Amino acid sequence: MGEESVILIAVSATDIASTNQSDSLMKMAQWEPMDLVEGQPTFKRLNARIWILPGSVLREDFLGRRWMQATGEMVDEIIFPSRHSAASGRPSLTLHPIGVMQLNEDETPPYGGKAGDAPPPSTRLASWWQELVRKSEHADLGDDFDTSLEVTHHGPWLEVPSLFIEVGSTADTWGHEGAAELLADIIHRGLGLDGGPGFGSWDAVKNKGQPVLITLGGGHYAPRANNLGLHPSLRIGHMLATYALPFIAPQIEGEEPQGNWKQSINAAFESTKRAFPGGKIIFSMDKKAFKGWQRQAIRNHLESLSTPLLTSKAIRSLLDVDFSKSN
Repeated sequence: MGEESVILIAVSATDIASTNQSDSLMKMAQWEPMDLVEGQPTFKRLNARIWILPGSVLREDFLGRRWMQATGEMVDEIIFPSRHSAASGRPSLTLHPIGVMQLNEDETPPYGGKAGDAPPPSTRLASWWQELVRKSEHADLGDDFDTSLEVTHHGPWLEVPSLFIEVGSTADTWGHEGAAELLADIIHRGLGLDGGPGFGSWDAVKNKGQPVLITLGGGHYAPRANNLGLHPSLRIGHMLATYALPFIAPQIEGEEPQGNWKQSINAAFESTKRAFPGGKIIFSMDKKAFKGWQRQAIRNHLESLSTPLLTSKAIRSLLDVDFSKSN
C-alpha cells in the first residue's frame, strides 16, 4: 500500500443532493483546497478527500485508480453523496452498495457499472444504517422522510468498497438542506472527520469471524436487511432483489435452472468476501420471493460455496449467542 491511504468522497457537480451534502460537510470542519485532479476541484481533511466531478458519477469507473495516478495516494474506499429517484415521490434517505451482477457480461449496463459483476460493498453500510435510523427518528426536517437501505444496483465500476448515501426522491426534496446536513453529519462522524474514531470500518484481525449478511430476494427497498441490519453485531454486504436473480426454468425436472442467478450470487459472495476479510459470510433468503425449484437451486448452490443460508430467527439467535459481548 502507498505511503498514505485515503477515503474519497466523490461528488457530482450537477446533483444538488450531492453538492448540498458536500457543502454541509465542508462547513462542519476545516477543509483545505488541493491541486485540481483531472481539471476538477479537490479538498482534503485528515485522511478524507473530496473530488467534485463534472457530471453524473454512474459511469466514473476506476475512480480509486485514477486518484492514485494523479496524487500518489491509495484510495481505500469511496463514498458517494447523491440523490435518489423513485416513482413514489416519497421524501427518503437511503444507503446502498453498487453493482449490476445480474446482467449478461456482454450487455451495456443502462446506469453504469460492469455487467455481471459488483464492486465490494462498504463495510460501513450497517453501522451507517443504524445511525441514519437513530438520527432521523429525532430530526425535525419539516418533511416526513422514509429511511431505507436499497438493494445493490447501478454503477460505476470500482475496485474498492463503496456506498451511496442519498436524498430522495424527486426534485421537490433533492435540494432539501436539512436532509443534506443530516447525511453529511453521518459522513463527518462516520469517517472520523470530527477527530473521533469514526464507525463502520473493518479490521481483519479484530473483526475476524463476525457475521456479514448477504440477502437474496425481495423488493428494491431491502426490508430483510433493513430489519436485521439494525442489530449492532451484524454487518451488511450485498443485497440482491428478486430481479437480480434471473432464473430460466429447466426443461427437464431435476436439472439446474439456467439464467444469471448463480452469476449474481457468486459476484455478491466474492466481492463481499473481499470487503470483509476474515468475516463469516451468511445468506438469508426471502422465501416468498421464489418458487420451490428456485429456492432449492439457491440452497444447493450455497452448499457448494460452503456458506450457510439462515432464517431471520436463526441469524438473531446467532448474533445474541455469539456476539453478545460486542453489543
